[in-house]
Amino acid sequence: MKKINVNMKNTIYRLWMTALIITLKVPCLYAQKATNPIIYADVPDISMVRVGDSYYMSSTTMHMNPGVPIMKSTDLVNWKIINYAYDTLADLPALNLTDGQNAYSKGSWASSLRYHKGIYYVTTFAYTTGETYIFKTKDIEKGNWERISFKPAYHDNSLFFDDDGKVYLIYDAERLKIVELNEDLKGVKPGVTERVLIESASAPTGKEVGLSAEGSQLFKVKGKYYLFNICAPRGGMRTVIIHRADNINGPWEGKVGLQDRGIAQGGLVDTPDGRWFSYLFRDFAAVGRVPYLVPVKWEEGWPVLAENGKVPEHLDLPAGKGLIPNLVASDEFNRKKGEAALPLVWQWNHNPDNALWSVTERKGFLRLKTGRIDTGFLQARNTLTQRTIGPTSSASVALDVSKMKDGDFAGFSAFQKEYGSVGVKIDAGQKSIIMITTDNDKPVEVKRIPLDQDQIYFRIDCDFTGMNDEANNLYALNGKDEASFFYSLDGKVWKPIGRPLKMKYSIPHFMGYRFALFNYATKNIGGYADFDYFHINYK
Repeated sequence: MKKINVNMKNTIYRLWMTALIITLKVPCLYAQKATNPIIYADVPDISMVRVGDSYYMSSTTMHMNPGVPIMKSTDLVNWKIINYAYDTLADLPALNLTDGQNAYSKGSWASSLRYHKGIYYVTTFAYTTGETYIFKTKDIEKGNWERISFKPAYHDNSLFFDDDGKVYLIYDAERLKIVELNEDLKGVKPGVTERVLIESASAPTGKEVGLSAEGSQLFKVKGKYYLFNICAPRGGMRTVIIHRADNINGPWEGKVGLQDRGIAQGGLVDTPDGRWFSYLFRDFAAVGRVPYLVPVKWEEGWPVLAENGKVPEHLDLPAGKGLIPNLVASDEFNRKKGEAALPLVWQWNHNPDNALWSVTERKGFLRLKTGRIDTGFLQARNTLTQRTIGPTSSASVALDVSKMKDGDFAGFSAFQKEYGSVGVKIDAGQKSIIMITTDNDKPVEVKRIPLDQDQIYFRIDCDFTGMNDEANNLYALNGKDEASFFYSLDGKVWKPIGRPLKMKYSIPHFMGYRFALFNYATKNIGGYADFDYFHINYK
């Protein structure tokens, strides 16, 4: 009897130890795997291709310049900005923030990235100009893009090279259409009219349309055509719709591809070892629209997304190494002799005036000069931005204000339509630290502190935690979405200023919050502010 008890105790002990070891190992195993979202920052409308062992991805940044960022990865998880399709989309008042106009939420929209016979192609479109754009290059990393444009602006178009040599754009919303292009892609093929591809693309949901099916991306796998779209039934969540056909002219049959937490819009990509994934994004409130990867299995000729209809938190892919410095990065503004450019992580709000900024006039500093009178922050030119990062991120700047003129306002902002800023303003020769927030679409000065020195430091902490994974609202998930503002006189001791900003993702800007460096004049031109550094970190 004692022997049996001893054996039982030994067995129980072994089982307990095994369970303990498994419990301890599970976090380690997950730590070695990728986690969704794969990029916790605003990288929407993604389009992706694999060329050999490398993956390339384009995205939307609309009114920001340079535009249509191109990113590279070797594992589908860790991405680096390597290029942009263009420096300037067009020289127009709305894109230049002149004549009281702006292009917030406009500029270029959803792009299509393709690789065909040794050449990379990026298509996009802009209602701001009324044109469709095609950029092509043999070297996607170094650029030298050839630019083609023609009218009209084909909405959410997907570029497609068929096996018979024909080239198409699939475009529009709900009533999806197709048009054939010339062989040189410089316009629509003469004598070939557009035709309707799918009459009602959201019909597979079986419900009344809320968000019409759009965001087309067309693929051909083993001789079959697969068309991906996003839609949302009225009052429901964003949904992946997939149509397939044996012939590009149809008939097409459709089905719901995924309905899970609004994760939708994207397409398909395969790996060198034969696995398949769907790349999609999710509206994640104030931080923006964030990319997800979803495993795909093929069943009866259909791509089946996710695991039992649920997007997994962990993926059988290498772990993410973080977004710094490949998608966002600190900058000391030190440049080698003859180097006058900004790293690719930076984008200007609208087209910059290149005569009014410099990283060479004062070594180790970014200089933002004033060249016109502005009445407010949102219309001020030469505001320089980087993405915020979730779940929390913090960024700081050091600023020399000694050469600012009366009426100038320079500083640091959590930038969207509902923005918050902390900076230095000169009024009648008196320097003051000012914290401004937005109430009912109007800027409100919350706090003013006199300043009697020329060097000042500002910091913004962004908290995007507390998301409600079960929420179906299209834009306003339940998150903390709070930005807090600080200043320091020595760069060491930080003091809060004003009040926290409740960040809101608003459609007029259609973009996640950005950290923004700014300087503008309200009375006199010719002053300037020198930024010594921009530091960013997150967790």
